[in-house]
Amino acid sequence: MKSDNVYLGDLTRGIVKENPVFRLVLGMCPTLAVTVFIVNGFGMGLAAAAVLIASNLVISLLRKFIPMEVRIPCFIVIIATFVTIIEMVLQAFQPALYEALGVFVPLIVVNCIILGRAEAFASKRPVFRSLADGVGVGIGFIVALVILSTVREILGQGTILGPDPASAIHLFGANFEPMALFAQPSGAFIALGLLMGLVNVIFKRFNI
Repeated sequence: MKSDNVYLGDLTRGIVKENPVFRLVLGMCPTLAVTVFIVNGFGMGLAAAAVLIASNLVISLLRKFIPMEVRIPCFIVIIATFVTIIEMVLQAFQPALYEALGVFVPLIVVNCIILGRAEAFASKRPVFRSLADGVGVGIGFIVALVILSTVREILGQGTILGPDPASAIHLFGANFEPMALFAQPSGAFIALGLLMGLVNVIFKRFNI
């Protein structure tokens, strides 16, 4: 039972209490840059989560064989390998999403969330705990990006599931004037700040 509680704690910590975006304020470059549309936010979150989970798993498996003096270069090589795989998969099966995410896909290599979990957790914990941690933080990152991109797309575009006109759901009438600010980087800062404030209020209210 105690072991189950440990794994559950590793899994839920990154989703709620130590959410990488709303609580730790990590990974801000992709968070602010790609969350104009829900599809982009979800795709970015899923790609980063896949790299995080895979790298946590491999780094934990190899932690006893990686010399301390070269651990960071080794971690980066492992992370870069999985980023390359994800990049190739996106290019092959989701070229439109790959184009929309642009340079932020290869920049997953230096995402502080992934390298931080490798250094702080996966390199010091057994495989299943590292896997649970990767899944939890990955889900937390996806949830944060989807929430932020939902707010920005609704306010900045007046749609859900854009930018493809065939799949986009228009929420308001023809007279709706989108708040273009929220489609800009400055609007991303405003939306993120408001959401972080809301999260802090909720956490204080329920003593999380």
